[in-house]
Amino acid sequence: MRAPRECASWFWDLEDYAPPGLRSALVTAARMTAVLRKHDLLEPHHVEWPWFIPGAGGAPAMTRLQLTGPIDAEEVFQRIQGMRPVGFPEAVEGDVLVAGTGAWFDAQGTPRREHRLVELTVSPEHLGLSAEVSVFHDIWGPFDFRGEPHPEVHRQNAPRLAAALRELEALLGVAPEPGEPTNFGRAAGYGVDEPVVMDGRGPDLTDQL
Repeated sequence: MRAPRECASWFWDLEDYAPPGLRSALVTAARMTAVLRKHDLLEPHHVEWPWFIPGAGGAPAMTRLQLTGPIDAEEVFQRIQGMRPVGFPEAVEGDVLVAGTGAWFDAQGTPRREHRLVELTVSPEHLGLSAEVSVFHDIWGPFDFRGEPHPEVHRQNAPRLAAALRELEALLGVAPEPGEPTNFGRAAGYGVDEPVVMDGRGPDLTDQL
């Protein structure tokens, strides 16, 4: 099951890793995506981003670009620049979200593909580059969102996420910070924190899905 909010996220401050700006954000996104793809967690299909008016806030526009090649290709950079809303010529790109599909394994070890299994966001913010990896499904924790334990599902999937996060840490040269907790969970180390358990069950969150 997929939650409307993340059940865990990891944030990297990349001010010392790469300069700010869109081109740098795309290069960083490509490198991070390569790690996630290696673990079959994110096969990128498109990128999307909001637009912002300096000094005024968000423009009423969200843009999506289908990927036909590498994220950091010059063509992608040029196409994003060319998709600026006509009515807002001073608009600048916001956080770039990389979305696609990833594989998860059920209790029998059968692989299944899921849209937006893992999401990657890289911010080109002029004050400093940053990135975030987010997960939304109950497969990463020891309990599903009904509160039922699913140890085999957890065992099949959580180590893959942990391995990818460790590899991203090595790539970026900085440890990630846990993102803000939500009703659906929070990050702990390289995985999803175990919730409060009562009578062998986790919380039933189905009314919030």
